[in-house]
Amino acid sequence: MGSKVSGKMAAASRVVQVVRPHAPLIKFPDRKGIPRPNVQEALKVLAASLPPISPSAPPPTASVSPPPRPPGPVSRLPGTPDSIDVVRDLPHKYRRRTLALDEMEYIQRGGPE
Repeated sequence: MGSKVSGKMAAASRVVQVVRPHAPLIKFPDRKGIPRPNVQEALKVLAASLPPISPSAPPPTASVSPPPRPPGPVSRLPGTPDSIDVVRDLPHKYRRRTLALDEMEYIQRGGPE
């Protein structure tokens, strides 16, 4: 009798379950029709739009106004900023390690000399 029960359970596990029709929650855009940008062409367009800089020309003066700022406060990340209590209570394994002076200089110069 034990073999009949295990046989029925095995047959029941082999039944293919059908996914009921549903509305997908995420839709991705169809990108097949969009041409991929060419990096070389983009660099040429960017270089053509920038004003030429000659080595003998003086550096731009401060009379050039900075770009306009967007209205309202600018936040880098959504959410509330960290308080000193959050930083203080952060476990040691999640804290950023301190950098040595040699490592800071290496980063500042952009790599090996």
